[in-house]
Amino acid sequence: MPVAAARPIVLTAAERHRLKKAAYGHRSEYRDRVRARIVLLAARSRSNARIAVEAGVHVDTVRTWRGRFADLGLRGLLDRQRTGRPPVFTPLQAAQVKALACQLPAETGAPLSRWSCPELAREPMSRGIAASVSASTVRRWLDQDAIKPWQHRSWVFITDPDFRSKAARVLDLYARSWDGEPLGADEYVISADEKTSIQARCRCHPTLAPGQARAMRVNHTYGRGGALAYLAAYDVHRAKVSGRTEPRSGIDPFMNLVAQVMNQEPYASAKRVFWIVDNGSSHRGQKAAARLSASYPNAVKVHTPVHASWLNQVEIYFSVVQRKVVSPNDFTDLAQVGDRLGAFEDRYNATAQPFQWRFTTSDLDGLLARLDRHTADHQEESSTALTA
Repeated sequence: MPVAAARPIVLTAAERHRLKKAAYGHRSEYRDRVRARIVLLAARSRSNARIAVEAGVHVDTVRTWRGRFADLGLRGLLDRQRTGRPPVFTPLQAAQVKALACQLPAETGAPLSRWSCPELAREPMSRGIAASVSASTVRRWLDQDAIKPWQHRSWVFITDPDFRSKAARVLDLYARSWDGEPLGADEYVISADEKTSIQARCRCHPTLAPGQARAMRVNHTYGRGGALAYLAAYDVHRAKVSGRTEPRSGIDPFMNLVAQVMNQEPYASAKRVFWIVDNGSSHRGQKAAARLSASYPNAVKVHTPVHASWLNQVEIYFSVVQRKVVSPNDFTDLAQVGDRLGAFEDRYNATAQPFQWRFTTSDLDGLLARLDRHTADHQEESSTALTA
């Protein structure tokens, strides 16, 4: 019985280049390497049997890909479309589950605060959307549109009618300007606040240092050794911190911090020292501003808008203190807490650089515009729901 002759293969320069790239490329898939190598060997007029030995595949595999390339060229080396297993769920069912995930559970009558994938998998069965659906299937559907109903973020409406003007003043100071004029070399910007209720938790067993394949171990049981407040004034452009500890926060402790800063150079002889503070009880309102200027005529108090402590750069410093000094909390007494805070302050001042603050007044205007659009859309949806 005569044997069919092998299909002749003739390659163009472009085809040879692409086949070599597929056959010897580090990122090529194994199946693409094998197919490309078969065609390259066939172009050298090798027999199918010899190619099978050199490529390490069955001769029928060589015959298949050699024939497909002879008929279709490079397109013939691609996998053919397969029908696969018929879908179990329709696109409508997937869309209905996604729509359910985008509703608050309370709106659907479910006694839940947030949806989880197992809970969402039960709802289609109870509502007659599907006879049965697994939590992994629901998770895959939600992942397609990046829907994560088990997560939540808190937010707050802007209630300060002068939010824009107050925030812009703070941002201008960070950019070294005031009322449209650049700040002089003898003018400084201080960001100040209190970190309250730093506790001294004395662990009942000593903290164990980390070791090989072992994290630091901190005993869960502790004794309470009291709490104190840490007040800090952060020079925005010089990256210098001046802090103190007090038994509690209040007007007098805050003025003690002011005195500590303003009685030292370069602030004592400065033309102006701007104090950026939030609306805490110890430095809120015009009385606090008047009290500051009466004690130190070159001091100017600047308040952030209500609910906008994120504009106060000292909060970034406090986050560093929380991560590097306070947590995990293991102190024998309050004196040790104060000593640790003071020592860290010296260490920080020796190496710190100013924070790279990139939020400008242009970013502020963009943020307020987005919030206005969001508020308008929310009000429109509410009115539509009421009329419906």
